[in-house]
Amino acid sequence: MSKQPPAPSSNATLEPTRQAPNRLIILGISLGLFLTTLLVYAPVYRFGFVNFDDPDYVTNNPHVRNGLTMDGVIWAVTSTEAANWFPATRLSHLLDVEIFDLRPGGHHFTNALLHAFATVFLFGFLRAATGAEWPSAFVAVLFAVHPLHVESVAWIAERKDVLSAFFWFLALWSYVRRHYWLTLTAFCLGLMSKPMVVTLPFVLFLLDIWPLRQPLRSALRVKIPMLVMSVASAIAAYLVQSSSGAVREVGQFPLGLRVENALLSYAMYIVKMFWPTRLAVFYPYPHDLPVWQTALSALLLAGISVLVLWARRSRPYLAVGWFWYLGTLVPVIGLIQAGSQARADRYMYLPSVGLSIMLAWGLSELLKSKAATAAAIVACVAGAVLCEAQIQYWRNSQTLFRHALDVTSGNYLAHHNLGVALAGEGRFPEAIEQYQAALQIEPNAANVQTDYGNALAKSGRIPEAIAHYRTALRILPDSPIIHNDLANALVATPGSMPEAISEYQTALRLKPDYEEARNNLAQGQSNAAEAQYSIGVDLAKSRQPETAIPHFEEALRLKPDYVDAHNNLGVVLAGVGRAPDAISHFEAALRIDPNSADAHVNLGIALSGMPGRMPEAVRHFEAALRIKPDPEIRQMLDRLQKQH
Repeated sequence: MSKQPPAPSSNATLEPTRQAPNRLIILGISLGLFLTTLLVYAPVYRFGFVNFDDPDYVTNNPHVRNGLTMDGVIWAVTSTEAANWFPATRLSHLLDVEIFDLRPGGHHFTNALLHAFATVFLFGFLRAATGAEWPSAFVAVLFAVHPLHVESVAWIAERKDVLSAFFWFLALWSYVRRHYWLTLTAFCLGLMSKPMVVTLPFVLFLLDIWPLRQPLRSALRVKIPMLVMSVASAIAAYLVQSSSGAVREVGQFPLGLRVENALLSYAMYIVKMFWPTRLAVFYPYPHDLPVWQTALSALLLAGISVLVLWARRSRPYLAVGWFWYLGTLVPVIGLIQAGSQARADRYMYLPSVGLSIMLAWGLSELLKSKAATAAAIVACVAGAVLCEAQIQYWRNSQTLFRHALDVTSGNYLAHHNLGVALAGEGRFPEAIEQYQAALQIEPNAANVQTDYGNALAKSGRIPEAIAHYRTALRILPDSPIIHNDLANALVATPGSMPEAISEYQTALRLKPDYEEARNNLAQGQSNAAEAQYSIGVDLAKSRQPETAIPHFEEALRLKPDYVDAHNNLGVVLAGVGRAPDAISHFEAALRIDPNSADAHVNLGIALSGMPGRMPEAVRHFEAALRIKPDPEIRQMLDRLQKQH
């Protein structure tokens, strides 16, 4: 009689299934995940850039537009623009421009490619850690095609998400394989892609509980350096964001409201995970929240936490998945508020994996094999269908923000960015309507006031535009862009050129490398100088030389290299008996333009009346004659030579 195995005890735990790996199956799943991900996201290869963050990160960024240069690399490593330090992400943008120039399809393809590799690494990590191919594949598929992740993949500016996920899952895979130097390297590169990766050491401790089931002190030689780097990265991120103004003051978002919003966001992310509809690129921050929503969210989170802790021995994957979800969201849950969004779909890119682990291993235990397989297939197909629909909203800025307005309320940013998109097509009346809607919601948005002013100015409504620029400057007085835009409007206003020049100068004082303001200032000064010069000429012709002098002098103050102004001022000064002053202006004209025949002639005439300077006068007439063989100049030269 054969010996029967002992019956399992009541406190037995579900152990990971570690069977001998079928390399062909693993390779097939990996290849299928990779190709499926690229196929699902194929539509984005035809999409363009959007006007939300893409201009700052790529299209309008002069460092990125030049491609992979030494100056660009130095900038990428040292820059804290956009309130972040992520050199690996910036380098990836430089490389994209080097390869694809500013053709958006290539940039989109890079995002999709990184997402596909991250998906494969996720599968590989879970398969190596648990030995279970199909639950691991299910988690990877959900990661690949979940609609919540479209924002991270279809948005070029969110390169930091897909790049950090690539390194995140590479680090987890190498940790399971005990390649600790690779783990440390991948973690470091992940931090250089997006600071949210600081939670990775915490996840490693969770993995030690399940599925690795090893003492928490294991692999300390890799965890301790990672913890040190996490703390340093978190502090650096906070300081960078604080110095740039991205971290919001407590007065703007009170601490109590932040806690309430954090609780609600945790609950809403769970809802969106299982019912991913009405997704938007921007969710406005609430002014207040109903007490019942906060209380219900807190009860939900507390209830799930109690349940998973109660089941931690028999079903440890529930606790690990749940605390993966809670822990990885901490940096972006809003207790330290960066930005003006209440929450963001992209923040679920890594945390959602924790919920997927709970779902995958829970289904495999609760349902029979066929039922679990059917449920998983339905979930994956539904996710892919919804993902494809969500991808379409990212076709361009108009489709993106019209959709955001359809699924949210009080969304000033969506109104504003839709207005920018419409203005970019010259549809200024429609753009103005969107700006007005945005300002009704958020009247203190300086960027909206500025863009509204731009639309009004391009519609010929200059006085209204100036009023909005001035309002914007009251809100944000140190903005060089607003000073420049106000100056442009003042240039078109009669009698306002001096103020316009002052505004250009202020813009350059605030941003010395502001090339547009520098060019505008030069053009404005040139125009103002020409206006003053014309007045001076008219006064001189009307025999009012004394009143003409200040206008020529003002023209030269605005445009010091104005040859005609030097020349004509010299003529007027000579006419009122100020020969030495006249000579200095003729000489200045010739220093600027040695080939000015008129300046040579006028200087020759002025010198001929000065004792002992006749030889110089003759030389200047001879120079004028070489430049301009004019009979009248020849006659004057002959007379001077006879006198000499």
